[in-house]
Amino acid sequence: MQPSKDISRLIQIMADLRNPETGCPWDIVQTFETIKPYTIEEAYEVSDAIERDDMDDLCDELGDLLLQVVFHARMAEEAGEFSFGDVVEAITTKMIRRHPHVFARSDADTPDAVKKQWDEIKQAEKRERAERRARRGLSEDFKAGFLGSVQRSFPALTEALKLQERAAKVGFDWSAPEPILDKIEEEIGELREALKHGDQAKVSDELGDLIFAVVNIGRHVKADPEQSLRGTNTKFRRRFNHIETTLHAEGETLEAATLERMEEIWQAAKAIERQLA
Repeated sequence: MQPSKDISRLIQIMADLRNPETGCPWDIVQTFETIKPYTIEEAYEVSDAIERDDMDDLCDELGDLLLQVVFHARMAEEAGEFSFGDVVEAITTKMIRRHPHVFARSDADTPDAVKKQWDEIKQAEKRERAERRARRGLSEDFKAGFLGSVQRSFPALTEALKLQERAAKVGFDWSAPEPILDKIEEEIGELREALKHGDQAKVSDELGDLIFAVVNIGRHVKADPEQSLRGTNTKFRRRFNHIETTLHAEGETLEAATLERMEEIWQAAKAIERQLA
């Protein structure tokens, strides 16, 4: 098997990896659910390469993301649902259909006209989608209703924020930050109770409620939760790196250091930050 610029080679490689008799033991046992986190991770890595303006990494990461598409399509083909070719046909059909001003006859010759035309086409596609779902017996549709415009594909923090903003448009909202703090205290208590009983499903459920409430107060105080958390992540990286470099300078390692010693250096890092501020 040799590398190639032909997509058919990648499709064949995935088929070989999934071969029940001669394939890779790890690839064979994967499912849509187990692969889903890797798909999301690869999309983020593409975004990271773009932010760093690293074209070498971008090429590599786009390949990793493409592999995820091929992987999902292969599993769907094995289940008799659709193939990679169907995925390509679906997106080419959609793009041609949504751009009649390019690929067919259309009077849309301004950006506003194109947007109006795009919205009309999408509405028609939604109706067709609803008909397909009905034929397959799929009843629950998260794209329906007042909250349907909030994409489930958003990162969870962003989705929570968008859901709250959308609900607030019709008055389903807290009037001030203080009651939300009370709600957070309530959710912490429920999480403590779940931990006490050792119910992992309940713990996960209560943790989600707590995070949702924290996102809500962030919205009320005009602090975007995603950006706030990114700032904390950066701060954590910086302080932990201070622990690592300090230990290295003293001839110690992270693995051998005690928690007490690492906490001591962490507090020293915080003191340095306060002085610089």
